[in-house]
Amino acid sequence: MAIQCLILGAGQEVGKSCVVAMIGGKKIMFDCGMHMGFSDHRAFPDFSLLSSNDISCVVITHFHLDHIGALPYFTEVCGYNGPIYMTYPTKALAPLMLEDYRKILVDRRGLEEQYTYENIIHCMNKVIPIDIKQTIQVDKDLQIRAYYAGHVLGAAMIYAQVGEEKMLYTGDYNMTPDRHLGAAQIDRLSLDLLITESTYATTVRDSKYSREREFLKAVHTCVAAGGKVLIPTFALGRAQELCILLDDYWERMNINVPIYFSAGLTIQANMYYKMLIGWTSQKIKDSYTVRNPFDFKHVCPFERSMINLPGPCVLFATPGMISGGFSLEVFKQWAPSDKNLIAIPGYCVAGTIGHKLMSGKPTRIDLDKDTLIDVRCQIHQLTFSPHTDSKGIMDLVEFLSPKHVILVHGEKPKMAALKQRIESELGIQCEYPANNETVLVPTTQSLKISASKTFVRNCTTELDGDERIAEGILVMEKGHNAKIVSEEEFLETIGAERNVVSFTGWMSPLAQ
Repeated sequence: MAIQCLILGAGQEVGKSCVVAMIGGKKIMFDCGMHMGFSDHRAFPDFSLLSSNDISCVVITHFHLDHIGALPYFTEVCGYNGPIYMTYPTKALAPLMLEDYRKILVDRRGLEEQYTYENIIHCMNKVIPIDIKQTIQVDKDLQIRAYYAGHVLGAAMIYAQVGEEKMLYTGDYNMTPDRHLGAAQIDRLSLDLLITESTYATTVRDSKYSREREFLKAVHTCVAAGGKVLIPTFALGRAQELCILLDDYWERMNINVPIYFSAGLTIQANMYYKMLIGWTSQKIKDSYTVRNPFDFKHVCPFERSMINLPGPCVLFATPGMISGGFSLEVFKQWAPSDKNLIAIPGYCVAGTIGHKLMSGKPTRIDLDKDTLIDVRCQIHQLTFSPHTDSKGIMDLVEFLSPKHVILVHGEKPKMAALKQRIESELGIQCEYPANNETVLVPTTQSLKISASKTFVRNCTTELDGDERIAEGILVMEKGHNAKIVSEEEFLETIGAERNVVSFTGWMSPLAQ
């Protein structure tokens, strides 16, 4: 027996997470994402490698576009019509993310439309929401269960089981709590396979408090000198985390510089965060009795007309990674001034402007053949990513101790280093396949066998002192449980008589 895994995305790269695992004859699609660094055919997984009719179910781990961005295309264009599962917060927030990015691609960048607003609505109407630790019986053989993953609101790790074969797909997760979310939580499972993200495969982070101090110092220094701070971020997740941090700091330090959110999507997102308070950390739940921590005192909406207004400010603009949209529009205006600061709060995919800025301080960026951006501003890379670091990955693998590990959602050289650690330190076989590669993971299967009363009675017969010897016959019939019976019972079952062959001794005349 084996679990077969087709890596359609996030194989030796970060982007368009999508894994199709065949477990016990059932095919499960884990995530259905898009690549933020591309806007052509490379943005989506290669769905031509599978038939949508063969998929037993699709499970989405969270609302980030690199995990859900291709789902409307797969359902409405490719024709998948089976069950789709995700948590309640993911179902609530995913349409906002999908429509916002569709607008950026089509309305503002004039790119070809992969799916329409109506496609998004039809797709989301097919979703079946699930709760944490709720076991779902997809069909008579396949069951799935979601576990709390941290990372972003509603993120889940997904456990799947068919018969004796068991696996876990982590999606993105965080093993340490932050200001608004708890750490990942999971039972000690017996697994044939663990598929885990490896974004920070070789990174061990400093303490959260030292990172927060560094961030606050950089922002405060910039605005105190009259500069503007651009924080490119997706509307959900890090935006709320950093807003809580800045809002609290502004209150304590009595700072009057405005903090802005790009209007629209983020305001809607904050509304949902207030509604879904039960999915946040215990600290947030406790403080909610006094006031909702997502009612920010110092944060207000920002309009396009305010881009070139004089004076210092802090602006959260979507999308993250400066991959287009309003964050790119603001970057063009603010990057030429050395008074301003671009604070990048997390991982940036190759091909985005954010990645170029993190790879070294460029003096100019060629956006396209007609657009050149002078970059004189300060660049500050932060480590506020909601992904676990290498220590967290190793801790999870050691805790679960699966028979096999597959690494996805990471960079190839770092994945190779993590694979070596997992194999040498934990003694667990590990793979990190590329996109469109298939991996076969062998599994062991136990067989339950019953025994007849006669066979059991024969087992109690004492022969040769303390030895207990019994002979039986294993009977396996289609549609029945395997059973071991005595010889007499077997002969009666098949309607045969017992035959005995006797040998008599003789002596050769030559031996006389």
